[in-house]
Amino acid sequence: MHVRAARPDDAEALRTAVSRAREATVFDDIGAPLLDVSAAGVREAAAEAEWSFLMEGDDGPVGVAIAHPDAEGSTDEPGEEEVAIDGCDGADEGDREAELLALWVHPNHAGEGVAAELLARVASSVAEHDVNTLRASVPSDSPGATEFFSAHGFAHRGTRRGPAGDESIVVADVNALR
Repeated sequence: MHVRAARPDDAEALRTAVSRAREATVFDDIGAPLLDVSAAGVREAAAEAEWSFLMEGDDGPVGVAIAHPDAEGSTDEPGEEEVAIDGCDGADEGDREAELLALWVHPNHAGEGVAAELLARVASSVAEHDVNTLRASVPSDSPGATEFFSAHGFAHRGTRRGPAGDESIVVADVNALR
């Protein structure tokens, strides 16, 4: 298996892989729901994201990671709909962030390190662009995803109300992910 930058023409292969897996949810490396993104959503996000990576095996796509930088000088600090907890109120001043929009691993390849390798590739790429922190949103009712991110060095920053309910915001130093 190898990781490469995703291209817009990968959308159909990704849609096919997700369809064959009969999954409409993006899964993490241990098979737990991670980010709720349909194949169409992955295609749209990949077209707009700055960093999209595809892991391919002999039978086609086995994983994808999509991230996008925050606007220059912007951080995901608590606003009206977000509540910080544990005394953590956002990024350090001058700390550029990127958001992990999607991380999907084909269920047949769960537990093979695909998600960890994709995270490392995203981290290396964002670090080259002076991004220090990678951020993800995790459904509060998804202990498997919370465990996955924690095991990969992400720390809980706070919670917010998202379209699908409460979400935990988790962050990691990109250098620790590489």
